[in-house]
Amino acid sequence: MGMPIRMLLAGAPGSEFRRAAELARDAGAEVAMADSCDDALAMLRESGADLVMIDVLLDVPYFLTNLRSERFTVPVLACGIDAPAEAAVAAIRAGARDYVPLPPQRELIAAAIASVIERRPSEALAEHPALERANELARAVAPSSAPVLITGERGSGKEMMSRTIHVASGRPNPMLVVECAGVAADVLESELFGHEEGAFPGAIARRIGRLEKAQSGTVLLREIGALTPATQAKLLAVLQEQRFQRVGSTDPVPFQARLIASTSVDLDARVAEGGFRADLLARLGLVRIEVPPLRERGDDIAMLANHFAERLAVSDGMAVKPICDTAMALLRRYDWPGNIRELEDAVHRAVLLSRGAQIEPGDFVLSDGTRLVSAEAESGERLHVESLVGRTVEEVERELILQTLERCHGNRTSASSILGISVRTMRNKLKAFVEAGIPVSPAA
Repeated sequence: MGMPIRMLLAGAPGSEFRRAAELARDAGAEVAMADSCDDALAMLRESGADLVMIDVLLDVPYFLTNLRSERFTVPVLACGIDAPAEAAVAAIRAGARDYVPLPPQRELIAAAIASVIERRPSEALAEHPALERANELARAVAPSSAPVLITGERGSGKEMMSRTIHVASGRPNPMLVVECAGVAADVLESELFGHEEGAFPGAIARRIGRLEKAQSGTVLLREIGALTPATQAKLLAVLQEQRFQRVGSTDPVPFQARLIASTSVDLDARVAEGGFRADLLARLGLVRIEVPPLRERGDDIAMLANHFAERLAVSDGMAVKPICDTAMALLRRYDWPGNIRELEDAVHRAVLLSRGAQIEPGDFVLSDGTRLVSAEAESGERLHVESLVGRTVEEVERELILQTLERCHGNRTSASSILGISVRTMRNKLKAFVEAGIPVSPAA
C-alpha cells in the first residue's frame, strides 16, 4: 500500500466538514481538523500535512500569505457550502489550487486528493530477476540504520523500493518523503530542519522539520542531486554527527531516523563535474540499490498492465475488461521511457476510452496525445532509418551510443549498462564526441 495522505481540514465544525473528513478517510487519507486559520497554521508547524482544504468563509488570503512567509509548500484547496462565486475566485487568486463545493461528493474528494498529490507507484508486482535481486538487497539491509541510495530512471519505482526497506526495517514510526527538486533552498531547509520563531521574516512560530518529525522512522529524500552545495554540507553534517539545528537555533536536535535518498541522475558524474560532494555521496552510497527500468523487466510489463487495468476500472466504477493479445504485444514492445508511471497512465486512459468487450490497441494513448500504435511503430523504425552498409564501425558505434543515451534521457549509467560498457568508457567516448563538435544529450 502507498503512504496515507495527511490531510488538514480548516473550517467551522459542522456536519458537512465531518462528512468531508469521513470521505477523505475512506479515500485513504489521515485527516486532522482545525477550527480557524491560526489553529491550522499551528497544526502545520507541529505535524505538517500533504494537503489542506480550507473553508472560503475563513480568511483564505491571510492563511496563504502566512504559508508563504513561513516557507510551507503544502497545496491548498478552497471549499465552501453554497459559497458565492466571488469567494471561490478570490481564494483561487490568493493562491489556492482549486475549489471544491460542499456538501462533499465522494468522487470530488477523491479527485481533489489525486489532483494535488502525485500518484506514486504502489505496486510491488515483480518476477524479473533483476528487480527481485534489488528487492533482496533492500530487505537484507533494512534492519540496519545505514543510509541507502536508490538509483533508477524517473517513474521506475524508486519510492516503492524505499517503502520496501522501511516496511522490512520494522521501524514503528512512518516514512516521510521530502521532494528536493524544484524547491527553493531556504524553503527546503525549513522543510528538512524546521525553524525557530524569528529565524527569518515571516517565521512567527517554531516549525518542526521532517528530520525531527520522523523520530525513529524513515526519511526519503527524492532527487537528492538537486540539493544546493550549502544544503549538501548541512546534510553531510547530519549524517556525521547524527544531530542538527533548526534554522535560527544553535540547540542540537538528535537525528534518529533512517535516511534513504533517491536519484534519477548520475551522481558520480555530478561529483566529477563539481556539482555534488564526494564525501556526501560516499556516506549516502554505502548501500546502493539500482531499480531497473521497466523495458528491461520482461513479463513484468504484462503483469503490471493487467493489474492496473483491473484496479483502475474498479476505482472508476467501470467494468473490468481484459487487454487483448494484440494490445498486450504492443505494450511489451514499447520501451516505456516514463517507466511504471507512464504505463499506469496509459492503461488508465485505455480503461476510460475502451468501448468494446476488450481493451484494444487503439485505446492506448500517451500523455502527449500520441497513439501508442504509432509511437511504437516509430520507435521500431528508428533502428532502420539508415542502412549500415557503407558506414564505418566508428560511425555505427557513435550512432548506437548517442541513440541509446537519448533513449535513456541522458542517463550515462543506464546507457552504459544497456551497451555493456563501463561508465568510464562511456564518459570518454562522449568527451571525444563533444571535442569533435558532435551534440551529446545532456546528463539527466
